[in-house]
Amino acid sequence: MALPKGAEGEWSGVDRNYVIGGNWKSNGDWEFVNSFPKEVLNKSTFDASKVEVIVAPTDLHLSTVKDHLEKSDVQPMAQDVSQYGRGAYTGNITADQLTDAGIKWTLTGHSERRTLFKETDEDVALKTKVALENGLNVMVCIGELLEERESEKTAEVTSRQLQAVVDQITESQWGNVVIAYEPVWAIGTGKVATPQQAQDTHAEIRTWLAGAVSPAVAGATRILYGGSVNGGNCADLITNPDIDGFLVGGASLKPEFGEIIAAADAHKKA
Repeated sequence: MALPKGAEGEWSGVDRNYVIGGNWKSNGDWEFVNSFPKEVLNKSTFDASKVEVIVAPTDLHLSTVKDHLEKSDVQPMAQDVSQYGRGAYTGNITADQLTDAGIKWTLTGHSERRTLFKETDEDVALKTKVALENGLNVMVCIGELLEERESEKTAEVTSRQLQAVVDQITESQWGNVVIAYEPVWAIGTGKVATPQQAQDTHAEIRTWLAGAVSPAVAGATRILYGGSVNGGNCADLITNPDIDGFLVGGASLKPEFGEIIAAADAHKKA
């Protein structure tokens, strides 16, 4: 996504395309990956010039899903990428291997990578840098724990996580970055930030970007909400001006993912 030149002032008013991402995590088997893309994803109708739809299967299933999506407007995405190049790094998949396989997107920094696998802000930033340098688009995940939300440290946490990325990439590279704000306390718990809570945090992130990088980047960067998004709450969440789509977990494995795509498409057309 090209950055607007000379964007100044009211950066929140920029018209941004939506992104609807689906993170399948360690779910799915051959029956699922051979049926769901054809029965749900390929049948989803949306304006691909205004709404991007991206799904992240396991590495094992990535090429199979890609093949099933060849004739659709849905893109496959890796769930993670190595911060290293090729070599003796058992278990890692490199950025250039992903691009060689025709994959154009990767996640970095999902809360499960941060909490379960102890990835630091610097690890996430390096993965993001390497992915961008190899031509990938990156969906960078950020978000606070429940105790951090309750102690009013959300802005402190999100800015710290993003500062590590700012320190590693250039302003022009932000055109290939999407931010996914996922409050950790809302992921897979059934708890959802209210539309106003989500909007307020997204606006804070955008304001921070304007100061830390530039107003142009703040205006152009898509910021997604993630955390128990489903067919029942997506229509309310997407109405907020600083919410540019969703990163969906459990619901992206169900037919209701099509409802979430449709809600974003309908709001973009409204």
